Amino acid sequence: MENNRRSFIKKTALAGLAGAAIPQFGFAQNNQNSKTEKLFLNRPKVLFFDVNETLLDLTAMKESVGKALENRSDLLPLWFTTMLQYSLVSTVGRQYKDFGVIGAAALQMVASNNNISISETEAKEAILGPIRSLPAHPEVKKALTELKSAGYKLVSFTNSSNKGVETQFKNAGLLDFFDDRLSVEDIGKFKPHADTYDWAARKMGIASNECLLVAAHGWDIAGALWANWRAAFISRPGAQLYPLAPTPEINESDLALITKKLIALK
Repeated sequence: MENNRRSFIKKTALAGLAGAAIPQFGFAQNNQNSKTEKLFLNRPKVLFFDVNETLLDLTAMKESVGKALENRSDLLPLWFTTMLQYSLVSTVGRQYKDFGVIGAAALQMVASNNNISISETEAKEAILGPIRSLPAHPEVKKALTELKSAGYKLVSFTNSSNKGVETQFKNAGLLDFFDDRLSVEDIGKFKPHADTYDWAARKMGIASNECLLVAAHGWDIAGALWANWRAAFISRPGAQLYPLAPTPEINESDLALITKKLIALK
């Protein structure tokens, strides 16, 4: 009896070890990284794309905001982080406002703290004027064409308003690349709130782990991964991943390089 019990335990342990060696849910574990990094082998069902900076070049808007701040180069990143901060304040307080309106308010705050006078009208013009006609980054159209040809479903997913992103895509020539456009305006909460990613997955009728976000913002990538999405980070100049979040499966300097890796997935 004792020998039979030991034999059963041994066989069970060996079976468990064998099972542990088999990749689950379509990914293999990369043990060389101290953080949880999943090297996925299968394609996501939907590719979601952040818009501003990820697809569209923000240079013109940065120049406009910089001019409003009297060309104080140190104030430009402070303005952006203040805008992001108060979008989250609005989300927590359940007081949704258009992202551009929050951006204008943040611009006035930063200006006031640095003895720069900007009216509400001037602040809105500095942001909303250029943001409507931003060009796509050079590699974006070719990359999106290749992803569609490879059979991917492409969906934009932005903190901008529905009307705002439609105008941006028309002016940038990107409107026809996307199967759908999602804006947090419809849920009244800004990314990276977890509810926004859950909502977007439900809108597409898929599970969270069947979604992959492409974004150039570390906070957006972190939010997606915490919501059990997959992610690909575009490390555009000045962009950094959040060190306390999981590592995305793809990290490249532009969308062309990310596209190659996505097309290689089966």
